[in-house]
Amino acid sequence: MGDNSSKKIAVLGAGPAGLMAAWRLRQAGFTVTLFEQEAVVGGMCATQRFAGKDGDYRFDYGGHRFITKNPELLAFIDELMGEDLLHAERKSVIRFGGRTYDYPLNLPNLLKTAPLSLMAGAMKDLLLLPFAKKPSDFAKASFAEWIQSHFGRTLYRQFFEGYTGKLWGINPDRLSADWAGQRISLIDLKDVARRLLPRRKGNLSVRTYARKYRYPKYGFGQIFTTLGERLVAEGVELKTSATISRLDRVGDRIERVHWQQDGLEQSEAFDQVISTLPLPLTCQHLGLPCELHYRALRFVNMPLNQENLSDNTWQYLSDPHILATRLQEPRRRSPFMAPAGKTSVMLEVPCNPGDATWQAPLATLRERVSQDLASLGVDTSRLGDETFEARSEYAYPLMDLGYQGRRDAAIQRLMPIGNLIMSGRQGTFRYIFTDTAMEMGLMAADMVIDGVDRRHAIFNHRNENTVIETQSVA
Repeated sequence: MGDNSSKKIAVLGAGPAGLMAAWRLRQAGFTVTLFEQEAVVGGMCATQRFAGKDGDYRFDYGGHRFITKNPELLAFIDELMGEDLLHAERKSVIRFGGRTYDYPLNLPNLLKTAPLSLMAGAMKDLLLLPFAKKPSDFAKASFAEWIQSHFGRTLYRQFFEGYTGKLWGINPDRLSADWAGQRISLIDLKDVARRLLPRRKGNLSVRTYARKYRYPKYGFGQIFTTLGERLVAEGVELKTSATISRLDRVGDRIERVHWQQDGLEQSEAFDQVISTLPLPLTCQHLGLPCELHYRALRFVNMPLNQENLSDNTWQYLSDPHILATRLQEPRRRSPFMAPAGKTSVMLEVPCNPGDATWQAPLATLRERVSQDLASLGVDTSRLGDETFEARSEYAYPLMDLGYQGRRDAAIQRLMPIGNLIMSGRQGTFRYIFTDTAMEMGLMAADMVIDGVDRRHAIFNHRNENTVIETQSVA
């Protein structure tokens, strides 16, 4: 193990992938420097803590939970977190047109809740579905085509069209379908047809999603702050509030990493670089072109002077006139996310850096989302007067039509650089879950340890076209 310590590895970004890469490399005896531009580790999986008048409020960047099919990873997290890893159960709903639907949609709830016109349209779609025009190539299909061929036009227009347009900021017919198969766990009309039609007994289980999951006592980010503390104790050099500014390339190698920290420009030579930074950002640091974009989020977090808002972990807000796409109540994941006797609401507002929503003063944004909350039946007189906000500039990789070709082109430009490995959700431009990002980090580290090039495998890790959440070993 001793001969590895002379090899210096830079890991850029201390999110789930970067932390796991640093962990595995340090265990193998390498000298590891981990860079993170925020003050805390965790990346998109960090939890922010705000000291409110009544005590501490905690908010994640969005809705995270730990589910995995990987027993080794589950055992690692169990051992890392010990008693602080709670068991939670997810309950989600869709709010649309003044009605509340179960998520995933199910037939009994639809029959009970939906207006007659919606059910009539859905039944008509069901009958016509065998004759409906299918995209000849799903890899090139638009999201709108994919959804309509699975769910019919009525459910598409009611539950997907407005929500998806709001989330991504582009018309769903300009959006690629290739993430839908892994992410959409709603009712599939073909499943409905199979269950309605008489048939021999056998495999009738409808594809669904993981309701039970593991969640840390003090927010999802606790997994990663705990891992970060352990890394530092094991001898990893962790540089927080350190922003990568440039990567010096000589021939087919990165020779030096430049970063800014405490107002100073610094640089160091490394043998190997693992980057979990957004793919376009890594290209930019190397002076390479990259035509890929992300959708940003602003999170508006507000205390609520009551113990509980509802029994829902989160609510999808499908009405296009409501600014946010999701309403969450962090207390539903862990009772320790708000002071005793209080709860909080968190609204996810999609936007693009520089647009009106991104630039709106927080007070203006709070006023707007408070009106939306009132329209959803929340007693806004109980909102505390504090507002805590968070931003994520690279929240979702924008998978518009043709993005695969532009992603492949960016990957091909990076491939000649032999000592650079891209990893993680942002680094590989993939809309993946946390456990997949962690596995990618381990794969990147193993590539360094074994000296075998597996970069293509990392870029395409767990790219199966089924709902990834369906099976969990927990």
